[in-house]
Amino acid sequence: MKYSGIGGQAVLEGVMMKNKEKYAVAVRKPDGEITVDTKEYYGLIKNKTLRNIPILRGVLSFVESLTLGISTLTYSASFFEEDEEDTKAKKKELSKEAAAKKEKAEMGITVAFSFVLAIGIFMILPYYLSLIFRKFITSHVALALIEGVIRMMIFLAYIASISLMKDIQRVFMYHGAEHKCINCIEHGMELNVENVRKSSRLHKRCGTSFLLFVMIISIIFFAFIDVKSRILKVVLRLLLIPVIAGVSYEFIRLAGKSDNPVVNFLSKPGLWLQKLTTREPDDSMIEVGIASVEAVFDWKKYLSEM
Repeated sequence: MKYSGIGGQAVLEGVMMKNKEKYAVAVRKPDGEITVDTKEYYGLIKNKTLRNIPILRGVLSFVESLTLGISTLTYSASFFEEDEEDTKAKKKELSKEAAAKKEKAEMGITVAFSFVLAIGIFMILPYYLSLIFRKFITSHVALALIEGVIRMMIFLAYIASISLMKDIQRVFMYHGAEHKCINCIEHGMELNVENVRKSSRLHKRCGTSFLLFVMIISIIFFAFIDVKSRILKVVLRLLLIPVIAGVSYEFIRLAGKSDNPVVNFLSKPGLWLQKLTTREPDDSMIEVGIASVEAVFDWKKYLSEM
């Protein structure tokens, strides 16, 4: 089986697919029409040599995925937040240049806020909660394990709670459509609704699996931090986050290319978690996923070369 190299994300009533520097966002508009917006994104660093350095490429991929994800989510949401007259009026008020600057500024603030919030909730909060156990446990390794368990519980509780929201459930259905489209191609089937419908909604090369491995690998890394200063412990945790993200990316990247039994076994927790973050899509959602794929990837050529 050949590795297609395409990846994607679910957005509001749509799917984003990316292949190399090209990405497309397909959205089912309120009137039922599918609109596809195709653009190029070269990332934070254009130098291919730097982008292929192990660990560093994972850090770049994480930040770029967050940036691109928020951008495409904002785009898809624009079809549902305001009517056409309001949109035209706003476009008249702002020049294209001013609108672009405003959008970039808002995007930067949103990405920064999202990153800081995630770090606070999933990295710093578990550490301080684990300090409660210092009265009974002196081993820093045991405390690091407890911290990791707390972090995992917060993460799973977050996933489980948002999965109960109706709007998020629809996003998860589009997430399922994204995975099913990629699986359909990678398993050598023609990309059509029928074939996509019978493909799996779980995929080893998924952001959900990546985040889970960040949680797991952080336990191992943080177990080696043995300093007395609490402030220094927090600082070291923050400094290690890029490394942890890079290592997690390398495993997900390997998992997407390998059918090794050990790799498949280690991938299972991420696949289990995807049962929460994906849902079976309906045919209209699959059509959106197919439109997104076809905008960035020549699947017919790919299948002919398998």
